[in-house]
Amino acid sequence: ALPEKKMIFKGLTVNKEDMNKLMLTPLIHYPLPGGSALITFEEAKVAQRVIEMGEHTVELGCGDLEELDQCRVRVQAVPMDILLPSALEIRLTQSSRSILVSDLPKLDISKEALLDKLELFFSKTKNGGSEVESREFLEDSHQVVLTFTQDGVAEQLIERGHTQVPIGKGKYKVKISPCMSGDIPNLQLQPSRCPRTVQLLGIPDVLSEESMRDALEIHFQKASRGGGEVDALAYVPAGRTGVAVFVEDTG
Repeated sequence: ALPEKKMIFKGLTVNKEDMNKLMLTPLIHYPLPGGSALITFEEAKVAQRVIEMGEHTVELGCGDLEELDQCRVRVQAVPMDILLPSALEIRLTQSSRSILVSDLPKLDISKEALLDKLELFFSKTKNGGSEVESREFLEDSHQVVLTFTQDGVAEQLIERGHTQVPIGKGKYKVKISPCMSGDIPNLQLQPSRCPRTVQLLGIPDVLSEESMRDALEIHFQKASRGGGEVDALAYVPAGRTGVAVFVEDTG
């Protein structure tokens, strides 16, 4: 459900053919396995250089020990490829028996009590309603969907647009809109490579989470080791799993 938003349009109008276009902003949730890390550099060229080097030997800063190999770990740097939608088709259908009730007052009553009040009001023919078959409270938009048993009732209420509903000791003006349902008949995806992010694999569980994160950041910040300024770093220890959220790069 989309909340109502008042907008002021300024400037030139666009062609009618462009009116039905939908802009997609990616928000990708990607599972991360244990023993891996994601590192995002400030510059894309640094990420590319780290990937081209492939394997990296990271110093763990263990001090003056004879067995130096125990103070180093080898990790593999690979590109971060995710799937992004390239085409999306949404099919909308208006329900013939349902209405969307919005602009509901925020009162100190339960959701069930509010639904009871609305059902009682809209079930009466003198209020333009009829027997209510079902009701649903939409958490994300604080709106209610009412479905009637008879055809034609919803259409007449939608034409009215607004009505006064008694709730408690007051009367409140609510908005009545068409109830739209939708499905996605066509979704096409294409692989996309994150230009500034690198995935590190094969990280052994030999340090605490904070110490390993610090060691990785120190290593990949040094230009002498192919790195550069680090923007963000996330590490998932072996035996655990994580979820990375990728957003649109506006930098």
